[in-house]
Amino acid sequence: MLATGTESLLRQAREVGAVELGRFCARIGALLQAEDWGPDTLDALRRLFLIVAATKYSRRLEPTCVALLQTTLCSPRCPERLQLLCAAVLREMAPSNSLSLSCDHAQSSRQLGLVASVLLAQGDPQQVRTVGQCVIKVLESRQSEGPSLTHLLPVVSKVASLASDALPEEQTKALSKRLGDWLRYASIQQGAAHGSGGFFSTPRARQPGPVTEVDGSVATDFFTVLSTGQRFTEDQRLNVQAFSMLRAWLLQGGPTRPGATDADDRSELEGSTVSVLSATSTASHLLPPTEWLREKALEYCQRLLEQSGRRALRKADSDLQKACLVEAVLVLDVLCRQDPSFLYRALPSLRALRTRLCGDPACVRVLLPVAQFFLHHGEAATVDADAVCQHLFTRVPSEHFHSPMLAFELIQFCRDHLLLFGSNLDLLRTSFPNLFKFLAWSSPALTSEFVALLPALVDAGTAVEMLHMLLDLPSLTAALELQLRSSQAASERPLWDISVRAPGCLEALRDPQAQGLFQHLLRAKACGTVERLTPLHQLLQPLASCARVLQCAQAVPTLLRAFFAAVTQFADGALASQLALLLLERSDSLFQVEGYEADVHRVLSSQFPALCKLHPPLVVEQAKELLEFVGSLGGPRSTGHVLTSVVWAIGEYLSVSWDRRCTAEQINRFFEALEALLFEVTQSRPSATLPKCPPQVITVLVTTLTKLASRSQDLIPRVSLLLSKMRTLAQSPATGPMHGEDDLGAIHTRATELLNLLKMPSVAQFVLTPSVELSQPRYHRECSTALALALDTVSRLLEREAGLLPG
Repeated sequence: MLATGTESLLRQAREVGAVELGRFCARIGALLQAEDWGPDTLDALRRLFLIVAATKYSRRLEPTCVALLQTTLCSPRCPERLQLLCAAVLREMAPSNSLSLSCDHAQSSRQLGLVASVLLAQGDPQQVRTVGQCVIKVLESRQSEGPSLTHLLPVVSKVASLASDALPEEQTKALSKRLGDWLRYASIQQGAAHGSGGFFSTPRARQPGPVTEVDGSVATDFFTVLSTGQRFTEDQRLNVQAFSMLRAWLLQGGPTRPGATDADDRSELEGSTVSVLSATSTASHLLPPTEWLREKALEYCQRLLEQSGRRALRKADSDLQKACLVEAVLVLDVLCRQDPSFLYRALPSLRALRTRLCGDPACVRVLLPVAQFFLHHGEAATVDADAVCQHLFTRVPSEHFHSPMLAFELIQFCRDHLLLFGSNLDLLRTSFPNLFKFLAWSSPALTSEFVALLPALVDAGTAVEMLHMLLDLPSLTAALELQLRSSQAASERPLWDISVRAPGCLEALRDPQAQGLFQHLLRAKACGTVERLTPLHQLLQPLASCARVLQCAQAVPTLLRAFFAAVTQFADGALASQLALLLLERSDSLFQVEGYEADVHRVLSSQFPALCKLHPPLVVEQAKELLEFVGSLGGPRSTGHVLTSVVWAIGEYLSVSWDRRCTAEQINRFFEALEALLFEVTQSRPSATLPKCPPQVITVLVTTLTKLASRSQDLIPRVSLLLSKMRTLAQSPATGPMHGEDDLGAIHTRATELLNLLKMPSVAQFVLTPSVELSQPRYHRECSTALALALDTVSRLLEREAGLLPG
């Protein structure tokens, strides 16, 4: 989160209008024209950069100001800080048609680096090639030794990432050779201190000492980014830069460029297949440039793996060790994919690293690239990734669910490597309760990631348990919050909502009767069973107002839609029935968070008909459960979206057209239950505890009752009497306070339409219970189809009968 002062500055920058910006540019132009390099100019350029960078759209600067920014950037007398700001402003203006910069304008490598960064920001492919050729020629020349190289290597890396074919093959090979030299042969002596030149200064006192390791011991091997010292030489800085761009260079630069091979550089001996045993003894000085770079990169990464095992004296060095470990393993992964012979040389150290990391909670993020390595190369090396995947999916989420960066990286890792999991995919699927802990704790950041991952996580074996888990996600958030609050290590606790105090919840966590439910909710793997968590919901209720719980509750509807979209792709009739009954069961057993129940009910009400459409016999097969659900409704529960969808599904699918097992007895039982429900919702007066029944519920009820009557002719007199009462009720003044005028009009219109239709029972059955073919959308869109003609015919006949039309 940005600080209040930063937000204020950004808001002010965005509010600067075109006129005010024009005046400000004129002021900057005057300062630059006068070559005033003082603090006023520095402050003005900082403000200008903030203005152009604070908005998503490009700001238009005066052409004179843009020209002066370019002139200042290329001026040999301008201070470096001003040139950096000029380049930053020009990059923010990209793409720009008013640029006249060229690499030829640069008079030093530092200026060339800045000019190149501006030109590359324009996104012109031809410009990228021109910059790449210019910079690599400078690097290739003998005059480019020393500090100039450090300004140009980032440019080369950027060019390689934008267009790998922008760098000529021969020059690319030459740079690959130099990168290998910088990686392996940097000085192991610290940089020399600048002597004071005083009388007592001696040559011996100014002698630089050797670099040290992170544990303070003197380095006995070659220099790397993990070597420490007071001062560094230029080749040591190049060593660090070479490693920082190594992976991008291997992936997109010279070594992997299409058509860039080393066939012409190989001798007959080198061109032969190198065996595993002789790979380490290859004469390095005979290797072609790209293989030379790979060889030195392998040695460098293995050296980093060895250095990472040392105990760092400073926390900053410890953090650097972890970052370098991640990069080193990723580079080794690239090397082994490009040259499988490296695999057998890298494997022993990576196995040892895996064992060490699994026992070190502080290095858990480094396990992700290690797992990636074994997923890529486990089959070739006859080593599987089971152990590291088991650790990642079981212990890591349970112990580190409160780390947002780790959560994002782990879920992203799962998404990126789904095709490589193989047998580990079952492990991933059964570990979804653990992965959901990340989601429960960091739902705003991870919702879109889980929406993409859910189709791979859910299958027929875990669908029911996963749906329960999704519906219980806010209560899982509350349980995790409670678990952290009960932690004894107060210094290690993440931040929580301190406005919510729940001493009773902490006591409940220690209650033996509640511990079983807590353990089930916090389980690490799918267990195949579910528990009713209503007692736990009551214990966790004081935490329902926590900000984190509220955020999680807002994410659940989106996740439910993604879940059902995935399940309907493979669900059979048995699974569809299970899920439909689960929706009914859980509709009244949700964690009571503000707005949560209403949001979830909207999703469930749309998914119940979808499940019935997927398996139409569901209504007949689950008739007993549906009757119990309808019979148990009443009061506040009779006003929800779920009821409307269930009643609609009964009217739509309780028919021999969908299931030959449907009987008249079943239809009569449903009719009686729905008739009683309609009577209750129309006779009850709204109050604080009994909200007004929506007209949609009433219209769906009367429509469903009419449909059932059309399928059992004996019920037609009863439903006709009921519809007449409903029409009278809608016109009664006593009903006015209960429903608005529009609502009463909708109820009256529906009752009248259904009464007219029942006057011709055979036509009513045809319209209200169409065959499967007539349920297709075209029968409702095309006016020339049988259903549309039938409705039109009935309307005309009834109108003539009522004397509304002559004839």
